Amino acid sequence: MELEHEYLVEARCTAPRSGVVSAQAISPSISFSAPPEFQGEPGRWTPEHFMVAAVASCFVSTFSNMAQMSRLEYLTFELRAKGVISRAEGPWRFTEIRLSPRVTLQKEQQRDLAVRLLEKADKTCLIARSLNCKTVLEPSLKVEAELLPQDLQIT
Repeated sequence: MELEHEYLVEARCTAPRSGVVSAQAISPSISFSAPPEFQGEPGRWTPEHFMVAAVASCFVSTFSNMAQMSRLEYLTFELRAKGVISRAEGPWRFTEIRLSPRVTLQKEQQRDLAVRLLEKADKTCLIARSLNCKTVLEPSLKVEAELLPQDLQIT
């Protein structure tokens, strides 16, 4: 197994505080701007959104892989991620990324496994581990009513 991987992204400026990022053989390119609160264009992706999206997508990839390997049967898995920036302790920086995964399980017996995998994904997500801010995990689990044989109707 290789000990190092590289990921090349190119960015170019298209207007003050705005630009486009791209990566070879990956479509589409993504337009971005500084956030409106920093004199950027409203309605555009921002570097701050990219940062939170990187953590969110890494968490989803990590959890779904662990679930597959552990044979966790879930019906849905969704994640809401919120990044907080603050300058309370000096220059602006991310101080927290709050992850709120919502998992719908098929069976109550898998609740403990799901919780363990969510906690493990939180600790092993590569992007989150690479940051200098804390991540906070706030999971929500729901079990769909299991269909019992008497609930099945054949028509």
